[in-house]
Formats: sequence, C-alpha cells, structure tokens
Amino acid sequence: MLTSIATASYTMSAAAYLFLAVLLLTRWRGRLHSIILPVACLFSALWAATLAYQANQLPTLSLLTDVMEILRNAGWSAFLIVLLVGPYRQVELSSITRMRPAVAIIVVLYLACLAVALYAHGGSDFLQHQAFDFKSSIVGSVAMAIVGMILVEQLYRNTPIKQRWGIKFACLGIGGIFAYDFYLYSDALLLKHVNPEIWTARGIVNALVVPLIAVSAARNPQWSLGITVSRRILFYSAALFGAAMYLLAMAAAGYYLRFFGGSWGTVMQVTFLFGAVVLLLLVLFSGTLRSWLRVSISKHFFSYNYDYREEWLHFTRTLSMGEHALGERVIQALAQLVESPGGGLWISRESGNCEPAAHWNMPMASGFEPIDSSFCKFLEYKEWVIELREYATNPEKYSAITLPQWLQTIPKAWLVVPLIQQRKLFGFIVLAEPRSSVKLNWEVSDLLKVAGNQAASYLAQDEAANALLVARQFESFNRMSTFVVHDLKNLVSQLSLLLSNAEKHKRNPEFQKDMIETVYLSVQKMKRLLEKLSSGDSSEKAAPLFIAGLLQEATKSKSIAEPKPILEILDSSLAVYANSSRLERVIGHLIQNAIEATPRDGEVRVQLRGEKGLAIVEIKDTGHGMSEDFIREKLFKPFETTKSAGMGIGVFESKEYVSELGGELEVVSSESGGTIFRVILPLHQSGSAAEVIT
Repeated sequence: MLTSIATASYTMSAAAYLFLAVLLLTRWRGRLHSIILPVACLFSALWAATLAYQANQLPTLSLLTDVMEILRNAGWSAFLIVLLVGPYRQVELSSITRMRPAVAIIVVLYLACLAVALYAHGGSDFLQHQAFDFKSSIVGSVAMAIVGMILVEQLYRNTPIKQRWGIKFACLGIGGIFAYDFYLYSDALLLKHVNPEIWTARGIVNALVVPLIAVSAARNPQWSLGITVSRRILFYSAALFGAAMYLLAMAAAGYYLRFFGGSWGTVMQVTFLFGAVVLLLLVLFSGTLRSWLRVSISKHFFSYNYDYREEWLHFTRTLSMGEHALGERVIQALAQLVESPGGGLWISRESGNCEPAAHWNMPMASGFEPIDSSFCKFLEYKEWVIELREYATNPEKYSAITLPQWLQTIPKAWLVVPLIQQRKLFGFIVLAEPRSSVKLNWEVSDLLKVAGNQAASYLAQDEAANALLVARQFESFNRMSTFVVHDLKNLVSQLSLLLSNAEKHKRNPEFQKDMIETVYLSVQKMKRLLEKLSSGDSSEKAAPLFIAGLLQEATKSKSIAEPKPILEILDSSLAVYANSSRLERVIGHLIQNAIEATPRDGEVRVQLRGEKGLAIVEIKDTGHGMSEDFIREKLFKPFETTKSAGMGIGVFESKEYVSELGGELEVVSSESGGTIFRVILPLHQSGSAAEVIT
C-alpha cells in the first residue's frame, strides 16, 4: 500500500516540475538564470520520476537516485547563487567566475557528495542496487539541505524590501524543499534508518511547492514564465468538461432510475436521458451561459480580462464586414467587448444636436441631446465611460452632471461610451446591461475608450464618403446646368443677332428664308434641351453619322451673322461615330467663336477632308488671333474667357467631347494672324452605308 502511495506521490511531483520546466523553456530569453531555473526543474522532474520508478525499493536507494538527488540540489543551489549575484539583472558567465570563496566551498561539497555516492555503490553502474555507506550518504544529504537553507536565507535578506514581493514565494518554496530534506535526513541520522512515511510524503511536498515557484516566476519577467494558454481553447475545454461531467451525472441518475424503477425502469431511464440531453443542448446554446463562462475564465485564470489580439481582430472584422449598416456594426462591435446584447448610436449633426443614428437589439430612442449640454461636454472633456448604475448611487463621481431625460427612459441602459474624433465628441453609444455580470474596472473602461475612438474614425470616414458622394452629385448637376446655360446663351445670341438685322433686311426674301430656318433650328434645339432636362438623363447616345450633313446644318445656322462662314467639303462620304447633337454643338461653337473674332470684312472658312483614316474639320478665320501663352494656359481651362458675356466652357467642352470620341482638337494661332481649329476624328468603319445617319 505504501509503495503505491509513494509511486503516485513522486509521479505527481515529476509531472508538476516537468510542466513548469516546459513553460519556462518555451519563453527563454537568453539570460543565465532564465535557463538555470528550467534546468533545475528538469533535474527535479527526473529525480522524482526515478524515485517513482523505483518506489518498490524505497527507502533503499540506487546510485541513480543518489546522483539525481545531488543534481536536483545542485540545480536549485545554482539558481539561488545566480540570483544572489544579480537577482534583477542579466547575469553572464563571467560573473560566475568571480564568485566568493563560499561558493567554491559549495561546489566542492557537491563534488564530494557525488564522489561518496560513486564510491559507496562500487562504481559508475547507475542501475546496480547494493548496500552503501548509510552514514556518509545521510551526512552529505544533511549538508546539502543546510547549504540550501542558508542560500535561501541570504537571498531573502540581501534583496531590497521593495523587491522581496517578487521572490518571497520562490524562497518559501525552495526553502521548503531543503527544510523538508533536513527534517527527513536528520531524523534518519538519529534513528539510523529512513522513515518510510516521511519519505513517501516527500513527493507530494515537492509538488506543492511548484505553484509557489511559478508565482515568483510570473512576477519576474526575466525568469521567462510565459503561460500563453489560449482563452478560446480554455473556454471550449471548460465547456466540454462541464458537459462531460453533466452527462456522467445524468448517466448515473439514469442507471439509478433503471435499477430502482421496476418494470418502468427502462422507460424512465430513456425518458430521463433524452430530457437531460435536450436540457444540455439548450444550456450550451444559451448566450447568457456562454457569456458567464467567458467572463469567469477571464476573471479567474488570467491576469488580464481580455486577449487583446483576439478581441481586436474580432472587433475589426465586425466593423469591416457584415450585412448590417456601419452604425449597427459599430454598436455590435463595442457590445461584444462587454457581453452586452444591444445598444443605440447617437451622432453629432450640423443641427448642433447628437441625434439617434442606429440601433441594434434595442428600441430606437427619440431623444436629441444638444452638443453643448453638460452631458456632452463631460463626455468630450473627460472621455469617461459613464456607468448609469454607478451614477445612480454616486453622481458626485461624474461631476454631478444631469443625465438626459430620454436616456433614463431607455430600458436596461447600462453604459454610455463616448466616440471621440480628433479630441471632439463625434457621438456616443448607449449599451444595454450585459448577459453576465461585468465589472467596469480600469481595463474595461480603457478598452471601450480605445475601441470607441477606433469606431469613431470608421464612422467619420463613412460620413465623409457620403458627403463626398452628395458633393459629386451636386457637382454633376451644376456641370450639366452650366452646359445648358451655355447652350441657351448661344441660342439667345443667334436670336439677338437675327433681331438686330431684321429691321435692315426684313424685305429681303433670302434673309426671311434664313430667319425662318434659324428660328426653326433654335426651337428644335430648345425642345431637345427641355426633353433632356425633363428626363433627367444627361447621357447622349452615339451613332454613326455622315459629318458633311452635320457641317451643313452648323454653317447654315450661323449664316445670319457677318462674315458668313464658307463651307468647303472635299469628301462627303466621311462618317464618324458620335452623338449628332453634341458634335454639332462642338462645331457650332467653334464656328461662332471664329465669327466673333473676325471683322465683318474678314473670312471664316470651314473645310472637311479625309486623311489616313481620319476625318479632319478645319475652321479657319482671319481674326485677331491668340497668343501662345493664352492657348497654353487659359484656352482649354474652364471658366476662363475674354468675352464680357462669355462663360469660358465652350472650348473646354469641345476638347472634352472630341477626346471622348478618340480624336484631337488642335489649335494654330498668332496674334493678328488669325486662328485655325482642327477637329480630328477617327472614321467609322461601317459594314454598309445604310447604318449611317445622314
């Protein structure tokens, strides 16, 4: 019986030391005491494993057990010596060489104990079991225990008082190991034999000190204890363990019902187990239970409540992806951090109020809060998370601010999280009470504030994108309006010129004919313009067309002015792919500019010719011309004009549309030397002439 207990005792000790050694080795940072500590733990694990393996021979020992015990004691002594040399700084091997003479004596002591063990067992055969010099071995063990206790005492005494909190548990644990060994071997030295009960309990005693050493290692980062158990793994492990224990209990209860239920036993057992499984599924799918388990694990198993890497990745994913609108995703992302089931979002608007913008699993509130109220000013200046339950019991903590009346009417409202953007209050979020109890400490508050700032940047970017979209829509509308006004101005100019010549040429039949055609064309253009405005469709479809007919229409509409444009068509079969109205507007504008820049006795000539797969429309005048600087810097720039009543967008629109058709608009001009505009367009490759609009 005692042998079985000894085996279990030392096995427990070996497992504990091995677990601690693995944790320490995975986080080794290159410091000397960072490797000596896990080595000491490994020696202790091997020592305990050896004793567990040879438990049936205890307390009679072999050479292997003696050597492992000497190595274990030497490992802990070396660790204590290194801490004595430099407990809170990195220790190099050169520091060990300058140790005090006392340390050299300790080394000699361990070497002597090793020599005695080798001699007593008759050589270096570690597995040979023989009688040995009991007294010499016990004296050596007592000496090693005394040396260990002295080192522990010296370490604690020479450590500054403010730093003792980091080593006191290690001193208690390691000192306990040596103190128990001193008690064991002193008793054996007096009674001439080792007490089996004390020897058997030694494994459990060594296992109990492992948590004490681990606590000190956790308090000293340079000892490199890194317990990095995933919260997710621990959560699912706890859930599975709880489910397994529940099923075992239910199975035992079902067996009891079957055994004592008589003829109804089997029916009662099956019914009971089915109900138990259904109940387990309901519990496992319960959001409240999962929330409670997650909070409990974070509170009792980790020094921080959150795995910040996982939380931030989850937070960012929730903000970036999802079927809901951004406002709802922001509420959901913040609510998940504190296990809240819902909330509402308020955003500062141009009206000067924080207005409701979104809600998630919470009724939409109708309250508006002025941005200059004491409530909003407190959120902006303090950047505090307001806990409404705490405010109800201790309002002085929140500078005795007055809560909005609408906020107090929201059912189960719990937290108010400010959303700060560039040190200004962008808005705030009201979260509902959590599924499980969550204490608003500094860690939770800081996390919510940082997450709120991040969420505010997302919301601000979304608001800016929406504002830019609206601005672009207005820009498109204004641009279309500008072109419409420009077309109307050209039509008004033609009609005004017609009226100015009517009194002089009203009896001229040719003038009357031109006047009627001009008025008719102007009316048709106005109708097309009104149709386009009423339909709201600013796009104009392109189609193949013969450009000769378009030039004839354009020159005819300008023939009432002086000088009359002269049209010269060298190839009437040239066809291009364009919108007839827009291209006629481009050509008509260039002809109108040429007429206005040329005196009455001058000449405006329009020529159409083909050249290497291109249609070239050349508009040449003998007007006052333009300088190179004006052409380069102002001609194609919108809203730049030399006309008193001009808008400066005609040439800009012409160049834009010609470029859209894949062509070019060239200008050659000199001051007092006239101007040549060339509209160069690619020819349309048509399968048949019937496809082309005439």
